[in-house]
Parts: sequence; structure tokens; C-alpha cells
Amino acid sequence: MKFIQTEIKDVVVIKPKIFEDARGYFFESFVQKEFEENVCKTTFVQDNESKSAYGVLRGLHYQLPPFTQAKLVRVISGRVLDVAVDIRKNSPTFGRYAAVELTGENHLQLFIPRGFAHGFVVLSNDAVFQYRCDNYYSPANEGAIIWNDKTININWKIPEKDIILSEKDKKHPALENARVFL
Repeated sequence: MKFIQTEIKDVVVIKPKIFEDARGYFFESFVQKEFEENVCKTTFVQDNESKSAYGVLRGLHYQLPPFTQAKLVRVISGRVLDVAVDIRKNSPTFGRYAAVELTGENHLQLFIPRGFAHGFVVLSNDAVFQYRCDNYYSPANEGAIIWNDKTININWKIPEKDIILSEKDKKHPALENARVFL
């Protein structure tokens, strides 16, 4: 595996070594020892999967203490733009984001540490998205930021008219009004 640091400290792209032949392919999607040596020590406790159609945008979500979560995300099929926003108030990159295109073909993964809001938008007809979390989901500790926050200014790579949001995701506060990490 190759571990690639993004422009935001601790947000890491993981590129697996893929073995392909006429039968198909094989790769190791997660190796605890390599992950700990190159990213951080963590224990994942929950795996989640979603399937979404073109234009579906999920995010920008996060969990507040004591249920903060780090995530390791990847796409099984399709294409998404995956985004991690630094919401650690005292961080030099507060309010900045890292974006990576994850596809079923490139097999890239993105590690999003605690203290980040996370979201993705589907760029293909549909996509199957998986993520591992290092803490359990707690509805009472959920935080979120509106997807089109003007200070963050994320380029979602699709026309705004094509974006499909849940009713809940339409109502999140801007970064300046959100509960963030101190």
C-alpha cells in the first residue's frame, strides 16, 4: 500500500497494490499493522455501506465528543467526490478541505481523522460507498455543516441543479454557526 498525505495534515489517501490477471484482481483493502505504521493507531468498530444515485450529496456530517469518529472510506462501484473539512477550531487549516475522487476502478481510500466534517457526492449513475468508523454513531452527538457553505466553498464537480439532498441535509448551519472542535 502507498500512503499519500493530502494538503491537510492527517487526511491520508491510501492506494492499494493491485494484483490483476485474466481472472480479475486482488488487493488488500486494510492491513492494521501497515495502517498504524503509516497513518495512526486506531481500532475500527463499525462498518457502513450506502448506495446512492447520481447527484446524491451526503454531508457534511461529523460526531461530537465523546462520540467523535475517524473514518476510512472507499467506493466499491461507481465514482464519488469525497470531501473532508477541517473543523478543529485551533488548527492552521480550520475551514479548509481536502477532496479526492474515489472510484470502483482506482480503489483509493481516504482516511478522515477525528475533528473533520465529511461528505461526498455521486458523480456516476450510482455508487456503492463503504466506510469504517472508529467509534459508534450517536444521534445525540451528531453535528453537520451545510454542503454549500460560502466560507468553505467546496467545488462539488457537478452542477448545483443536479444535487440531491435529504431534508435533513438541507437544514444544516453554516460553519460559523456550527458546533466545532476546540
